[in-house]
Amino acid sequence: MKLLLITAVAEFGKEIKQILKKAQVKTYSYKEVTGYRNTSEEAIGTNWFGTEMYENESIMFYAFVEKENVDTVCHEIEAFNNKQETASHIHSAVLNIEKSN
Repeated sequence: MKLLLITAVAEFGKEIKQILKKAQVKTYSYKEVTGYRNTSEEAIGTNWFGTEMYENESIMFYAFVEKENVDTVCHEIEAFNNKQETASHIHSAVLNIEKSN
């Protein structure tokens, strides 16, 4: 069993749900979150937003998933990200579960 975490801009919520469905992940939770990016080290001329801190509406999914299903999710996320023409992507992390009840 693995703990799967997925984050992305809120606009990708529908696509993430489709990825989870395709990977047969039937139970998951999600929450709207605020994403932050510190751009203080970037030159003002290259900073599109003109401020040091940029925040956006994001979404975070989490689920306890079997390894086989995690592999499918990761493959589908990689395929989705490779098609993106924008800088924004879906991000995922997988954590091993040592013990659960």
